[in-house]
Formats: sequence, C-alpha cells, structure tokens
Amino acid sequence: MSNAKFFESHHLSIIRERLLQIDDSRWSQIQVMQFKDPTTSIIISLLAGTLGIDRFYIGDTGLGIGKLVTCGGGGIWAMVDWFLIMPATRQKNFEMFQQFIY
Repeated sequence: MSNAKFFESHHLSIIRERLLQIDDSRWSQIQVMQFKDPTTSIIISLLAGTLGIDRFYIGDTGLGIGKLVTCGGGGIWAMVDWFLIMPATRQKNFEMFQQFIY
C-alpha cells in the first residue's frame, strides 16, 4: 500500500480487508481521499505547537482551542504533543477512512 505512512501498521490489514469488500463504484472516491501527513503534523507541532495549530491541522478542534487558550499548557502540553501528534494523525486518518467506508 502506497499510503502506509498515513496509518499505523496494525491498521493496514483492516484497511486491506475493507478495500477488498467495497464496490467498484466507490474506488474513484477512495482514490481521491486526502489524508493528513504525520511528518507535516510534527513539523507544525515543533514550530507552532503552543498555538494548537497542529491539533487544528488534524481536526482536533477542541484540543486546538485548549492549547491556544492555555498557550500549549505553558509549553508542557506542546512538548508532550511532540511525541503524540504523529500517532494521533495516523489515528485520525484511520477514523476518516472508516467513516468513508461505512
């Protein structure tokens, strides 16, 4: 799968099974789906994580507002997110894929 960097490795088998089960009419829609890049999210987190832009980027609006209001929890929350933002991005991509399939 060419989009393996967008998902956790344990999700790839589930994605493969779902792709094998879908109708041919939905293939064109699946091919144009745009997933968030985990590398981009970590770069955004490093540069502007205290403003919550990284969370807004992946679609976590509530957490983005929380980080914006608290200035990244005084910087602590922003530093913790340096380790959590890439797996969170991959999880959001998987959730978006699941919502589209069902």
